[in-house]
Formats: sequence, C-alpha cells, structure tokens
Amino acid sequence: MSDFRQDFLKFALSQNVLKFGEFTTKAGRRSPYFFNAGLFNDGASTLQLAKFYAQAIIESKVEFDMLFGPAYKGIILAAATAMMLAEKGVNVPFAYNRKEAKDHGEGGVLVGAPLKGRVLIIDDVISAGTSVRESVKLIEAEGATPAAVAIALDRMEKGTGELSAVQEVEQQYGLPVVSIANLRDLLALLENNAEFGNFLEPVRAYRERYGVA
Repeated sequence: MSDFRQDFLKFALSQNVLKFGEFTTKAGRRSPYFFNAGLFNDGASTLQLAKFYAQAIIESKVEFDMLFGPAYKGIILAAATAMMLAEKGVNVPFAYNRKEAKDHGEGGVLVGAPLKGRVLIIDDVISAGTSVRESVKLIEAEGATPAAVAIALDRMEKGTGELSAVQEVEQQYGLPVVSIANLRDLLALLENNAEFGNFLEPVRAYRERYGVA
C-alpha cells in the first residue's frame, strides 16, 4: 500500500506547488525548496488535495465535531475537506469567517454552521501562527473548543526562537497539529527517488541549519 504522504508530495510536485531550486522565504532565508498551496487552483487539484487532508485527519485519530476554515485560504479547504470526510463516512459541519463583519442580513463575521463542540481548524500552512491565534479567539468566543489544526506541509524549521511555528502553536494552545506531510517526508522522497538526487544535500543542509527536532 502506498504512503499517502509521499503520494501527496509527488502530487504537489506535479502541480508545481512544490518546487526545488533557490528561493527566499518570508524570513529572508535561502531555501532549496518552495511550497505554495495557493497553486492548487482548479477543481481536480483541489479535489485531490481535500482527499489528502481527509486521510491525514482520519489517520491522526484526533477527535473533533466540526471544521473551521480561516479566511481566505481556509474557506475552500474546510468546505472541500468536509465533502471528502463525508465520502469516508465522517459527516461533520463546517464554518468560516469573513475578514470584515457584515453589517446587513444575518450580520457578523461567521458563516456556515454554528461553532459548537470540538473544532478542527484547517489551513494551508502555519507561518507566524496569526491565523491560528485569530481562529482560536473566534472559536472560544462562541463557547466552542479548539481541538486541533490541520495543515498541508510542516516545514519543521525554527521561527524566531528555537521552536518552529507549529511547535509554538502546540505549546501555546495545547493543540495537536496534523500535517499531510512534513520535512522528514520530503527528505524521504529525495532519498528514495534518484531524479531528485541533486536536491538531497541542499535540503539536508537547510534542515541542519534551520530545522527543529
């Protein structure tokens, strides 16, 4: 049986979402790889992405009652993943927020199902943790409980200190973070596929310099 994490990385490569080369991150670091989930931007690729999210969430065994997608990228991720979870027999409601409160009609910043019970936050990545922080505040304000965060790729690299952005979220909020794949999976892909051999050492060196345990 194939490893869905490796399948996800190969799929990301085929969509040019994952690229190897020389890139500069928001933190100003020279990275040998780049991941842009915004390039999953058609029906077929979004459908496949949602299948990977659903599989990662189910295999994590995290307990949750609904999904929440922070605006903007999280909106489509929450909706699409809810559909894929339903296909796997896990039918849960979802909600998302507006960036600005609506001042007519039903009003407010929340759209979709009422925030109740254990809420799984779904987004593309965790960089500074801002999206998670805002989501936790919204969820708790409604009397619900943040349960976990699901992301596509965990780069497993240090933030401003010795912890990664993912580790900071886990430590600050006590929330497990479920990722479809992480840097260890990426290294395994490079080690097991000769066509990517030229990028193995640069990625290893990058992890040695910036990676977390």
